[in-house]
Amino acid sequence: MSSNSSDVFGRGRCPAPFLEADLFPTTGGYVDGRFCSGLLGISCCLPCPQTEWLYPDNFDTITKSASWVNVAGMICSMFLLISFAFLPVSKTHRHYLSICLAIATVFMQLGFIIPLGAKPEQCFNAITPNGMDSNNACALSGAFIILGGWSGVMWVFLRAVALHLQICWEVVLGKTFMWGALASGWGIPAAGLTIALVISGVSFRFGDTCHINHKDSLADFWIPLLVFSGITVIIQFATFGYCIKVYLASLIDETATTRSSGLPSYTASMSPRQAYRRVRRVIQLQWRGISIVLLIVVDVIFFSVVFVFMDDIETNLLKNPAKGEKWLLCLIEQKGKKEPCTHLAESLVVNEATVMAVLLLLSLNGIWSLLFLGRLSMFTGWYELIRSKFSKGPSEFVSADVHTFKDPGTGTYEMLSRERTTKSPEPVISPITPLSPAATAKYGRETPDYFGREARYKSPSRSFSSPKPPVGYGRDWDPSSTYAAPAQPYVDPLAMHKV
Repeated sequence: MSSNSSDVFGRGRCPAPFLEADLFPTTGGYVDGRFCSGLLGISCCLPCPQTEWLYPDNFDTITKSASWVNVAGMICSMFLLISFAFLPVSKTHRHYLSICLAIATVFMQLGFIIPLGAKPEQCFNAITPNGMDSNNACALSGAFIILGGWSGVMWVFLRAVALHLQICWEVVLGKTFMWGALASGWGIPAAGLTIALVISGVSFRFGDTCHINHKDSLADFWIPLLVFSGITVIIQFATFGYCIKVYLASLIDETATTRSSGLPSYTASMSPRQAYRRVRRVIQLQWRGISIVLLIVVDVIFFSVVFVFMDDIETNLLKNPAKGEKWLLCLIEQKGKKEPCTHLAESLVVNEATVMAVLLLLSLNGIWSLLFLGRLSMFTGWYELIRSKFSKGPSEFVSADVHTFKDPGTGTYEMLSRERTTKSPEPVISPITPLSPAATAKYGRETPDYFGREARYKSPSRSFSSPKPPVGYGRDWDPSSTYAAPAQPYVDPLAMHKV
């Protein structure tokens, strides 16, 4: 049952625009999500959704705009994943750390896109918001946001660990690290999602997207998420610190290896300059991954801090309703007109600009993934793939003389000449040999005649040398006294050419 008609049903003893809580059932929807106060002696609640009373009229437009930005981010993420799946590695440079991070980004985006298509009802009744038990779209969107947040944090954490091991400890990552990363990268988010949904649950808190409820969310979701995010930041800055240390050491390196040829050293230790060259190569290959890690970690930390602050404000307001007394009395005096009282509600909620910044940063993760994990070679790869599908391949090379062989059974390997007569355009085929006059006809490519002419030696104009017989055949020892062959008479090597 859904009813937003506060003037007809549920007013009871409460002044406008409030509704009496005792007139509504305590089952169905997310009852703890009601915004009620007992300042008037009875429990009076704001009509659902509460964000319409706490924020200006354009707040709903902001949340929907963030969802449409997620649509653009989803297009970027899907292009990235499809390119990883169908293009060769030389075009995409795909890696399981990049693929899993892109999938985690897709999960986060689905949490904002599902409400665009489902258009769920935010309220179960006039004062109670819907939760995951009363609305399937709420359950799906909230689950995808929690899973996307957990997965994104875990995979940027694993990327930071992998980079730290490669740069600082010179560890070659193998299959052991890969299977461990896959198990923890998806196992921990699955466990975190289950715990969060069972203990806290999700409901409509602002906008058409469901978020985790305040109940025990600090212990089962926000603190573990912030712990992994903080460890990621520490590891990343430790890696940066090591890189800076290596760079500074390379500047003052005056050892002999510094002035060497630059070839890698195979000794147990490296000079500072060699270490710097190794670190620089790794940074050049991994700068995209470093950038996306920093961006997603900043987004998650900002998102977590804002929501924890929002939960803290809501908890303090429920425990001490006197903090909102001026705003509540203003609504009663204005008989339900919120515009004159909006400025009094600013201290009770997170300001509009901060919420907009959180939603926008979360929506841009898909675009960041394409910018930093994608490459220009992907576009050329798709162009080449599509062109190869719709264009005919190059025809097989066929000799221009293949049609001149009329009898395939001939076993000769004679060269055939093609002579045309003025009477018949058809070629006249006649066997020729290299000694035939027709062999001198210039048709197509021809081999130079290295044997048909005599090669003469021409002495250079400024040459002062002439052929001389070899000198040094005289010996001062007797060949007959040894096993050496007897001396042969001198033969002029040029005499064989004389006629």
